Amino acid sequence: MTIQTHIQRFARDEEGVTMIEYALLAALIAVALIATIGLLEGGIQAVFTRIYTCLNDAVGGTVC
Repeated sequence: MTIQTHIQRFARDEEGVTMIEYALLAALIAVALIATIGLLEGGIQAVFTRIYTCLNDAVGGTVC
């Protein structure tokens, strides 16, 4: 095979491009998840605090 044949084969090969696209997509999803969790952190913490309080009150005989 000649160098020109290798260059043409390399130019037509899309396998690496697809891998890069999947990596970019995975990175975008990761950033979106991190941002969403950051925004919901206060609300999630409030829910678990309420559950903790209700469980402690239930042990003491108080209805939440």
